[in-house]
Amino acid sequence: MIKGAIFDLDGVILDSMPVWDKAGEMYLRNLGIQAEPGLAKTMYNMSMLEGAVFLKERYHLDMDEDEIINGINKTISDFYSYEVQLKEGADLFLKGLQQYGIKIVAATSCDRQVFEGALQRLNVVCYFDRIYTSTEIGAGKVKPDIFLAAAEHMGTLPQNTWVFEDALYAIQTAKSAGFRTVGVYDAYNMDDLDEIKRISDIYLRKLDNIHDFIRKATS
Repeated sequence: MIKGAIFDLDGVILDSMPVWDKAGEMYLRNLGIQAEPGLAKTMYNMSMLEGAVFLKERYHLDMDEDEIINGINKTISDFYSYEVQLKEGADLFLKGLQQYGIKIVAATSCDRQVFEGALQRLNVVCYFDRIYTSTEIGAGKVKPDIFLAAAEHMGTLPQNTWVFEDALYAIQTAKSAGFRTVGVYDAYNMDDLDEIKRISDIYLRKLDNIHDFIRKATS
């Protein structure tokens, strides 16, 4: 049975994951600087501050670390506001769930000021009864707090609530809390794909067939 659906945004609804890898490269490009090959890989495990220090030293930027961090954040915000697109089929899938009378809430690790403009521009914000962020909840998706808050808002039990996620750790958290899980393909999580397929109740290569999903979820 399915009474409620909780959707992650990045990598599930929004095709946004590449910007987090390429933010440093895009920021430098905006400054008229050509990034070195493999910059994203070099910066992958750095904190925002560590990345700012690295860029300042490597590219001899005449600004302090706070200015660099603000510039990178603006680069990310601008990408969401003007460039990010929906994952294939996402709008029709959300519309289909709504037509089935299923409540829909979003639960994201992304900050509200980053994604709100994108959801408005892409005309999908109307499908979500509410949007929860990890920052506002006070815990990341290594804990089930955000999923539990979403289910409480919808008035649904975890066993009747399906969580749509692309990240393995978030799927594991939701499943451990008793939710039904849908693993959604995103290239960013290719290294975990086999395990995502194994532990998800349903795995979707893309959000393309609402009727098939409903059939599987209710069988």
